[in-house]
Amino acid sequence: MTQQIAPTTRRHSNAYNIFILVLTVISLVIMVLMLLPLGDATISLLRVYDNLICIIFLIDFFLNLKAASKKSDYFIKERGWLDLLGSIPSFGLGFKYSGLLRLARLSRLARIMRLLRGENRRQLVEDVVKNRSQYALFITVLLTIVVLTTASVLVLQFESKSPDANIQTGGDSLWYSIVTITTVGYGDRYPVTPGGRITAVFIMFMGVGIIGALASILASVLVGSSSSAEAEEEEALAATPALSVQEELKAVKEELALLRQMLEKMSAG
Repeated sequence: MTQQIAPTTRRHSNAYNIFILVLTVISLVIMVLMLLPLGDATISLLRVYDNLICIIFLIDFFLNLKAASKKSDYFIKERGWLDLLGSIPSFGLGFKYSGLLRLARLSRLARIMRLLRGENRRQLVEDVVKNRSQYALFITVLLTIVVLTTASVLVLQFESKSPDANIQTGGDSLWYSIVTITTVGYGDRYPVTPGGRITAVFIMFMGVGIIGALASILASVLVGSSSSAEAEEEEALAATPALSVQEELKAVKEELALLRQMLEKMSAG
């Protein structure tokens, strides 16, 4: 997954661009959700996710700035300043609607979409087909992140409205989502509302699929390594010159003759 999808000043792999694209979409969805009249616990959890994404975007900004051949061109002409503006964490400070600054991330979204269209799209498809096993692991991990984020927010939103629920904080919701998607299910946290239980069913089904996909990827890696070792052994054997049948029979006759001479000497003795 190291093929470049466009000859830009900042060269990233297809997988990296897809990862940033998905994070950008998730961050815009979080921005919209934070403007809705949700519970305080849900807003706090969304803010944590938003700040984590901001940290990743800040790292991406500095990597792009460092790799740019001309810093001013990236910062001004390629709207790097919008990337920086949309990557500043809020940490709960300031007016709630200051999250509208996250709209600056639309510039990052548009730039990546330009990289993934036209001829670059064909190259992306060829790259995915050529490196299917690597992309399978990448997509599985990315899907896990999306499921955990979505499920934890939904469960917390449903459960925080019930006084009998034992999932009341973002940490409880994330912990429950993790143990459920891994098919462990400790039972210390569980949903009691209809919405929370429906979300739990979704997490269970996705968890079974994700665990099955990871097991399949691991099996393919192990089988691939074994097949490679066997192929190398077969090539080594094929490279060794084999003795003809006549030569093997001649060697056997010589050994029998030596053995008979030894027996005759022992008998004479």
